[in-house]
Amino acid sequence: MPVERKLIIVEDDEKFAATLKKSFERRGYQVVHVHGLDEALAALETFTPRYAVVDLKLAGESGLTCVQALIARDPEMLIVVLTGFASIATAVEAIKLGACHYLAKPSNTDDIEAAFDKREGDAGAVIGERATSIKNLEWERIHQTLVETDFNISETARRLGMHRRTLARKLEKRRIS
Repeated sequence: MPVERKLIIVEDDEKFAATLKKSFERRGYQVVHVHGLDEALAALETFTPRYAVVDLKLAGESGLTCVQALIARDPEMLIVVLTGFASIATAVEAIKLGACHYLAKPSNTDDIEAAFDKREGDAGAVIGERATSIKNLEWERIHQTLVETDFNISETARRLGMHRRTLARKLEKRRIS
């Protein structure tokens, strides 16, 4: 018996979500798009998806909270977390909370479908030779602290020992989504 192709997209970027929704529908998925955790939980009252695509940074909330709630509702759900800025800290947390994969934007439908199908780790994955740059380490630390503070800019700046405006400028240069 074939698995039902039901998908919930939790994404606050309307244009990106509409494009993703249309693309998955063309592939035979039944798709519901919601903007955040509360809408997702309401949708799950009448819709039982096998798959989920969750944006890491939703308007005013963390996608990690959404992953946790979706897994609590259905531990078998296959969840792919998408983000405009991938960091090791959030990737680890997403997987620990139950996501099956974590992809950096821009990701297309092919990437997401492949991530749903790839549930096992790959011990033969190529290990990069290039050391992490100081800039990337700084950015990962900023992002990790943002997640810890639930994306509170003032508290993040305080914990990092930098001025709030300096942090805001850094975030403006490299948007998180």
